[in-house]
Order: sequence, then C-alpha cells, then structure tokens
Amino acid sequence: MRIAELWRYPVKSLQGEQVGAVEVEAQGLVGDRRWALFDVATGFGLTARRAPDLLFGAGRLRPDGQVEVVLPDGSVTADDAVLSAWLGRQVELRRAADEAPRYEIHEDDEEVAGSWRSFRGAGGAFHDSGRARVTLVSTGTLGDWDRRRFRANVVLAGAGEDALVGSRVQLGGVLLDVGMQVSRCVMVTRPQPGGVDRDTGVLRTIHRQREGTLAVGALVARPGTIAVGDELLEL
Repeated sequence: MRIAELWRYPVKSLQGEQVGAVEVEAQGLVGDRRWALFDVATGFGLTARRAPDLLFGAGRLRPDGQVEVVLPDGSVTADDAVLSAWLGRQVELRRAADEAPRYEIHEDDEEVAGSWRSFRGAGGAFHDSGRARVTLVSTGTLGDWDRRRFRANVVLAGAGEDALVGSRVQLGGVLLDVGMQVSRCVMVTRPQPGGVDRDTGVLRTIHRQREGTLAVGALVARPGTIAVGDELLEL
C-alpha cells in the first residue's frame, strides 16, 4: 500500500486541509488537531457529535503556525466573539495543552434515545484517544464512502490496514506502532459541505459488517516526514 492522500485537521471537528507532504511529530501530523473550540458555559470541548454545524467551517494553518477558521460564508477569523456568533453559544478557540480535555458523546448511535455522557480525550493534541496520534484507512475499506466522513490522516491506496494492528510500519521517514482499530460513532453520519448528506446507514453498516470500527490508529515511534506516494512497509 502507498499513501494516496494526506489530511490534517487543525481545529477539531472542522473541515481539514489536504497536503502533499507533512512532518510528523510525537503528537501526530504537525498542525493536526492542535486547536479546538470550547463551550465556555460547560467547559466541554465541542465536537460535531454535539454541534454538527462545526463541519461546515474549516480550520487552516497560517504560514506563522497559527490557526484561522473559514466560516460557511467564506469569511476568515480567529476571533472568539465571531466564532460565538456563528455557533450561537459562547466559545473559545484554544490550543492543546498537556491536560486531557472533556467532550460529550451520545449513548445511542442515532440519538433516538439515551443521554449524553462525558469522556476524556488525549492530552497534547485534541485526539479522542491517547492510543492513536495518526489514523490510517485504505481505499479498499472506504469503497464508495466519502473519505471525509472518517477524517483519517492517511488514506492508503489498496487494502489491508486492519491486519496491521499490533505491528510496526514505516511510511517515508516515520515509524508508526499500529495499536488499535478506530471505533465509530454518530459523527460519521453527519452532513458536510460538498454533497455529503446525512446518512445513518453508514454507521449501521459499520456495526453490522465491521463490528463498529473503521480505520486504524497508531502512535509515533520515530518522527519524520511523510509524503503522498510513500510506500507502507511492515517491519
């Protein structure tokens, strides 16, 4: 398998940006999930599970390493007051720190019943799990599904990423320890710009055919640079 696409998501749950090559450090791709919007009233980090409108904005890195948000109307901002007006609640754009933040997830996949509960994500970057700093999925697994539903960092041409769990792999100058399959929640059903409609069947199919997981997660054993076209080597 080779890298077909590379994606980073500077602001958690917002649209990301596709890159041709990127540096990878211990916390994942440089700039990936390094910022998130927080609900000031609750203290929770916001995700598209709880605030689906997030998927209609986009995060992007500036040349100086800071972040900015492209709103659905095309305007660009990093101002908390403007972001709060967009989302209809008081929010703050925060950079990741060592402390693990709290988020909310719904007990029921389709939000028909059940209740919201909180969980702690990873410290250092706004990943849901400290066991995965880089996520990988293959075109064979994606099939006809739009890759944006799953927000993986690395899209591999081919198939077979599930078999990599428990192994060390090399991509470009980077070594990754693949340690888990990625569990999926209601977020994969959310509508997004560019013709991605709401589709609850996506999650039902993942549960029925894949035991609720899609993509694999890895920790960074050796930082370096990866680029589109790099071959995945199992060590």
